[in-house]
Amino acid sequence: MQGCQERGRLVLILGGARSGKSAFAEELVKKLGKRVTYIATAQALDEEMEQRIRIHRERRPPGWDTLEETHWVSKRLRDLDTDVVLVDCLTLLVSNLLLDGSFPKPGTAEMSTEKQTAILEEMEVLAQSARDCKAHVIVVANELGQGLVPTYALGRTYRDVAGWANQILAGAADEVYLVIAGIPVELKELGRKVWSKLGEGEYCGG
Repeated sequence: MQGCQERGRLVLILGGARSGKSAFAEELVKKLGKRVTYIATAQALDEEMEQRIRIHRERRPPGWDTLEETHWVSKRLRDLDTDVVLVDCLTLLVSNLLLDGSFPKPGTAEMSTEKQTAILEEMEVLAQSARDCKAHVIVVANELGQGLVPTYALGRTYRDVAGWANQILAGAADEVYLVIAGIPVELKELGRKVWSKLGEGEYCGG
């Protein structure tokens, strides 16, 4: 990975639960710079989430700065003076916005088109802020679309919006990794090759 004089790299890291995506992201961060800012989007709403947050905190190096930001990560990126930013995770950010009854305005229904549109607009702003950032920005996100279809409507809405959010960040990212069983695979270049073949009429399947 090579840096850029104008801005840092934007890297999206995807994976399922316990895929090793956060551990891979943290190892990547250590190679990119000494000054690291960790933006945590999780909210400790129950004992299980408190335990998860505690495990993540214990794993992080003591020299990293930590910011807790449940909603406006895009604004935080504009003010940081650091080498690397690690955002963990995008999917919890989507959840926070989806369940916030005051976003984008008080009384907005969780599954309304207005709510979904506002979240995706914020994802576009986040992607642009990350691309404009002088630091490298590493974003971790869950891949939710490969499991069972949720049986309840809000779950399906969450899955869909999270998937669209991933697409927005992936489109803006310089590199995209999918982590499976602790093994990262870079997708962006593979995707470029497939689209190139489609455009040239060379794709034969397989």
